[in-house]
Amino acid sequence: MKTVNTIKFGIQRKIVANMTTESWETIPHVTYNYEPDVTDFMKEYKKLNFNRKGADKITVNTLMLKVIAEGLKAAPIMNSHIEYNRRLVRGTIKTFEDINISMPMLMPTGEMMTVNLHNFENKNLDEMTDYISDISKRLLKTNLNEAMFEVSLDNTLTGLKNGKILQTVFRLIGSKTGKYKVKTMKGKAKKEYESIPKTERLTKSDIEQGTVTVSNIGSLYRGQRGNVGLLEIIPPQVCAFGVGAVQDKPVVVTDKNGEKSIEIRQVLPICIAFDHRALDFGEAVPFIKRLDDIFANPRQIHFWKGTEKNDKYLRFTSTAV
Repeated sequence: MKTVNTIKFGIQRKIVANMTTESWETIPHVTYNYEPDVTDFMKEYKKLNFNRKGADKITVNTLMLKVIAEGLKAAPIMNSHIEYNRRLVRGTIKTFEDINISMPMLMPTGEMMTVNLHNFENKNLDEMTDYISDISKRLLKTNLNEAMFEVSLDNTLTGLKNGKILQTVFRLIGSKTGKYKVKTMKGKAKKEYESIPKTERLTKSDIEQGTVTVSNIGSLYRGQRGNVGLLEIIPPQVCAFGVGAVQDKPVVVTDKNGEKSIEIRQVLPICIAFDHRALDFGEAVPFIKRLDDIFANPRQIHFWKGTEKNDKYLRFTSTAV
């Protein structure tokens, strides 16, 4: 066979390969494909951006992060980390008040970087929009290798403190020796990069592990017609969500008289994956019911905006009813 190209793993690919391998080796995955009817929800979403322009617009991605955060508040155990000792059959589930969402973002280079969106449990849509906009701007001034290496080194040292000596030795050999050596900045280049204020570039805090992962596949290709069937849970998290693209599908609709008919409706496929060591399906039901309520009564999304700016639609409809 003729080889067209050979690409050696860089730091980003090393981290992804290591984390996903650990995920499949250690976590018993359960997935549920949730397909809500979002026809009315999308109509309200369009109204949500009434009189908003440019960077002030709320994206579908931001709105879905808010929806998922609301679901997690209804099922807080899904926003947890797990510690499990297979040999001793001992485990601990730590549930967090903070909802810190790990979300893969596409860099200008075409590479993916997973960022940690902090404290989305209390942020309104305006705050979330501003936060993600700031992350996107800082992403442009971020060196992927430097940022990833900082996180990887911290993870390795944490493993050493926890007694994972062999893991530490092998990681150091793999990253610092031979043709697979990870190349980071040195000398003048490193000083110039570190002179960029941390408020203008991503740091370890921005890309370290969150409490849950949300991958919005639909934002990468809106014209897709499939759905996420399975995705990895990144340990020690216990849940991951794969959001697809809004699609037209035939749906059975029941009218106010109880009569059923088939209509072309908008459906949004969402894959919910959870660690069966930590959760059973029943513990995910409150999450699904909360999302059911949001999609069935989508006007509530207008109350998730945090300020009065560009809020003429809500004031108009409030006085009209």
